Amino acid sequence: GLEFETELKSDSAALHGVVESLLDACGRDVHVLRDPTRGGVASALNEIAGQARIGVRLQEVDIPLDEQVRGACEILGFDPLYVANEGKFLAIVARDAADRALEAIRSHPLGQRAAIIGEVVDDHHGKVFMRSRIGGDRVVDMLSGEQLPRIC
Repeated sequence: GLEFETELKSDSAALHGVVESLLDACGRDVHVLRDPTRGGVASALNEIAGQARIGVRLQEVDIPLDEQVRGACEILGFDPLYVANEGKFLAIVARDAADRALEAIRSHPLGQRAAIIGEVVDDHHGKVFMRSRIGGDRVVDMLSGEQLPRIC
């Protein structure tokens, strides 16, 4: 029975074209590509950090998030980092290729809002941390349970 005064739209999209643009521009400098569908950005990055034994530090202010989505998540009690993103991908690229990768992704219509949201760091291997908007750090854990039911 909840109603929103805004129109939320699906982010589902075929990403092969934008990924092709990234690979054409950066080739071997692309280290990881991951779909953040199950468990969202947080779970996908935790899987990467754990498997590769790397640390990941996110910057909350750099994560592109529509205000409508932020508001809906606040009302429903969801953390947007754990919400499925079916028309997005995460890419970890060599540090010196980051600007080139971003330019290549943004050159595609599906990648215009792409952003560098964090970095691989030398400390806290296997963990993901995030610098919040107010300057504090918090651990970003793996999603436990299922936040949203799957429709498909």
